[in-house]
Amino acid sequence: MKNTALLLGLCGFCFVFGGCAKKAYAESKPAKSHEVNPVQNPDGLKLAEVLSKMNPRASECCSRISANQDEFLSDLSEILLEEKTFRTDDKSLYFLIDKTHKVSGTYEPKDLIELKANDYFNLNKKNMKIRPEAYEALKEMAIASKKDGITLLVSSVYRSYQYQENLFNYWVSVDGLEEAERESARPGTSQHQLATAVDFGSISDDFDKTEMGQWVYKNAADYGWSLSFPKGYEDVTGYRWECWHFRYVGKKACRFQKKWFGDVQQFMLEFLNEWK
Repeated sequence: MKNTALLLGLCGFCFVFGGCAKKAYAESKPAKSHEVNPVQNPDGLKLAEVLSKMNPRASECCSRISANQDEFLSDLSEILLEEKTFRTDDKSLYFLIDKTHKVSGTYEPKDLIELKANDYFNLNKKNMKIRPEAYEALKEMAIASKKDGITLLVSSVYRSYQYQENLFNYWVSVDGLEEAERESARPGTSQHQLATAVDFGSISDDFDKTEMGQWVYKNAADYGWSLSFPKGYEDVTGYRWECWHFRYVGKKACRFQKKWFGDVQQFMLEFLNEWK
């Protein structure tokens, strides 16, 4: 009887202990629904890598992007899909050109359109040319400005490598190399060689104070035009503020730039260049 009782007691102990052990083991296993495998999100890893290479001045933008990663990647996919609709036999509208990213001396955009006297905007000189995509956007914006009583003045568009070389050398002779570097691009590094940049008005520091300048500042992005060299970002762009210089990047890119990159074109183009 005692043996039977002892046996039953041992069985009960084993049952209870075994049940506790199973429960403890079950509780120690991580729930599959919360497992995180970084390999499953390669875009997230790539994003972190690209952001780490961004200009330190873009830290605020990078923090916002990191905190809203899924939303940013969704918007980015739209931009990359948009780029696939661009012509493939010429530079992308998102092509990064600056003091360290260049084009060759022989590069000339394809199918340039010569600007002639028209009912949409005024020209301050002859023989100016522009890429077809930028021309259509310029015309669309000029029609809109006309409705508001503002006639745009186009002062400079495409510049060849040789033209830019002569211009840069001229400013060096006038202001010296250091000052010329702040105000004029070396040949092969000018947005004007892409034929998607336009200088409006009198090309002067008071352009933003004119009615035309104020209209352009307020509305340019709605037509795909982005200010290239904003005030306070000379250490980022390499150039002093140019209130008259706008580059055509497209409407979606302008919205993307404003939402995620503090409306600084250089930050956006640097990011897209690194992403590729």
